[in-house]
Amino acid sequence: MIQLQNISFQYAGSAAPVFSQFSLSLPVGRIYGLLGPNGSGKSTLLYIMMGLLHPSEGLALVDTRDASRRERSLLQDLYIVPEEFELPSMTLAEYVDTYRPFYPRFSQEVLSQCLQEFCLPESLHISRLSMGQKKKVLMAFALACGTRYLLMDEPTNGLDIASKKQFRRVIASHMTDERTIIIATHQVHDVEQLLDHVLILGVQGAQGAQDNSLAPHSQLRFDATVSRLTQEYSFTLAPQPTADALYTERTAQGYACIAPRHPDDEETPLNLELLYSAVQNGKIEMKLSPTDANK
Repeated sequence: MIQLQNISFQYAGSAAPVFSQFSLSLPVGRIYGLLGPNGSGKSTLLYIMMGLLHPSEGLALVDTRDASRRERSLLQDLYIVPEEFELPSMTLAEYVDTYRPFYPRFSQEVLSQCLQEFCLPESLHISRLSMGQKKKVLMAFALACGTRYLLMDEPTNGLDIASKKQFRRVIASHMTDERTIIIATHQVHDVEQLLDHVLILGVQGAQGAQDNSLAPHSQLRFDATVSRLTQEYSFTLAPQPTADALYTERTAQGYACIAPRHPDDEETPLNLELLYSAVQNGKIEMKLSPTDANK
């Protein structure tokens, strides 16, 4: 489990903190979607979990271990695919030989399967690949490392439509009950079919506040499992807004609506973009209790 306990974090030279007394618990075995507006700290949160950024207050714990200490045994269980990265100019075989010793559960079989699903050969030279292909290579390597925690920052940026479909298939194929995947993204349609759990950040506070607790900072506005969402809400498209709609948006095909789901209603697929807008507009709130979070 990843636990963030009352963490505060502020970049040097910044007028306001990113987080102030922020807490979050992430049970294992789920695929989390981490959403939020620009500047809400999605990437920062991933780097705090990795121990690459250190909170000024509070603790970031991964399986009860302090992430900021970056112990070898912990790092073997963590891998991050950043939004922007550079890969060395070498063959894939050389890359694997260089970095696989850090990960005791590395699987060449999983790497081969992922490359095949991404339509990439194993005998390739990294420097000759496009940026989208490099991202697929890095994601394949990340899954092959067999870490318990895989963090991904905007993984579908730079991928074409076919590659995004491949991405969803690869992640779903290699998800296990022992693995936790956290995907920070703006591309909600790329991931909504994958997610077990939705986390949404929002920025609140007063501009120009002298007290850090009142200055603009990110808070967790929404925390819910997808199963609970689809049990409690219906996501529909109708010619007119439904009478009991909690939130609606006009579309070219009619009105996209979120409404309470009634006992006789069929379950509808999650519309993550609509949910995100409803949360940011203050129309829906949901946060799991510590007891619910472990279910």
